[in-house]
Amino acid sequence: MSGVQPPTPGTKAPASPLGTNKSVKLSFSAKTPGNGKSKEKMDRFIPTRSAMDFDSANFNLSKENAKQGAEQRDGSQEDAKEDYQKALAASLSVNDSSRILAFKQKAPAAPEGYENSLKSLYNQNLAPAVAKKQFRHVPTTQERILDAPELMDDYYLNLLDWSGGNLIAVALGKSVYLWNAGSGGVEELCTVPNEGDYISSVKWGSDGTFLAVGTSDAKVQIWDATRRKQVRELCGHTNRVSCLSWNGSILSSGSRDSTIANWDVRKRRDEACVSTITVHEQEVCGLAWSLCGQQLASGGNDNVLAIHDATFRLTNKVQAHSAAVKALAWCPYQSNLLATGGGTADRHIRFWNTHTCAMLSQIDTGSQVCALQWNPHERELLSSHGYSKNQLCLWKYPSLVKVAELTGHQGRVLHMGTSPDGCSVVTAGADETLRFWRPFGEPPGGKEADSKLLMGGAAAAAGAAGAAAGFGGLRSIR
Repeated sequence: MSGVQPPTPGTKAPASPLGTNKSVKLSFSAKTPGNGKSKEKMDRFIPTRSAMDFDSANFNLSKENAKQGAEQRDGSQEDAKEDYQKALAASLSVNDSSRILAFKQKAPAAPEGYENSLKSLYNQNLAPAVAKKQFRHVPTTQERILDAPELMDDYYLNLLDWSGGNLIAVALGKSVYLWNAGSGGVEELCTVPNEGDYISSVKWGSDGTFLAVGTSDAKVQIWDATRRKQVRELCGHTNRVSCLSWNGSILSSGSRDSTIANWDVRKRRDEACVSTITVHEQEVCGLAWSLCGQQLASGGNDNVLAIHDATFRLTNKVQAHSAAVKALAWCPYQSNLLATGGGTADRHIRFWNTHTCAMLSQIDTGSQVCALQWNPHERELLSSHGYSKNQLCLWKYPSLVKVAELTGHQGRVLHMGTSPDGCSVVTAGADETLRFWRPFGEPPGGKEADSKLLMGGAAAAAGAAGAAAGFGGLRSIR
């Protein structure tokens, strides 16, 4: 130690500070001032070879040697060497760290399939991702046009219907014609014999076999479309039969005599009329049974909407429209939701809860509402209109945002019918044409080839005489 001289030969060693000649054993254990507890400290550290990066260590050692040699060289050479070392380190992806030896084990790798248990804490306050809104393309042009001569331009009549068997019944003047949407064939079903008489309404039964036909001479005929034969004739009205609606074996008919007759077609002729309703004061022009068969809605030229139960008892009566109520459509996914449309002086579509007769919403369409059809696949409603645009409008429900507008008719669009698959719509206008549209998209399965209307395109063009060549050509319904 410094300040202590070793004894010279012949001299006696000094006395021990403790009063003894024994040598003093010095302790080099370190103590922290102010800390009563001593901690054992290691005098060396042994590196862990498994945790060392030998390539990086070799590079760092070489770099230090290079620096020492560079100090003896010229300054420009030193800068060039240092730049070279940096470029070499970057190209070799070597971590430029001053530590060469590693004194800790590497953290063990996570087992396969391990998931951090705290991950939910990181994500629990994150706002949910907003789903991207999907927009469905709505074709706005007609797929096919058929000429329909002598189609009467009368707002109060109901002259078109599409059956579950894919047959379209349309009344042209004195006759009813059936057009097969699958084959394109056209056939005349019946004709009223008396001069001046005409067909005033048509309606298919739920099975698509029987067609009810109302005439201007106050009669209701029932035809078997398969055998092309009349099976019943019902008499009870005193004026033309403007509208018809089926509920199983019950057929309801509305007339210009302001009455609604309910017929049980299973009974013989003199017992067939089971009920007569006289709730309206003018012509009954709209009639529709609900899909569940528990309610009957009727609309008249007296601007009245009436709701009846299955026993034909009047449950609600309102006069919210300011024109004739012809357009009636029951919602396919909510049994008590009814859409109604008013005539020229009203122009509104109104939505009703038929259990309470509360009006849920309404919208001014700007023109006469002639017919309504719900989209069976989406929450949408299709309306057909008269003056001045003669258009079809597709509305989103319940927002009542207009999705699309379909134009093509040159006269008011008086009647509408929906195909069995719920995708295609046929319209009949005062311009004496039938036009086919596809506003409701594809069925849930998305099988476009299954559409009987599309499959019948070539057959229709090649089938009946007078057909125009190609899909969508103009041809006559008769």
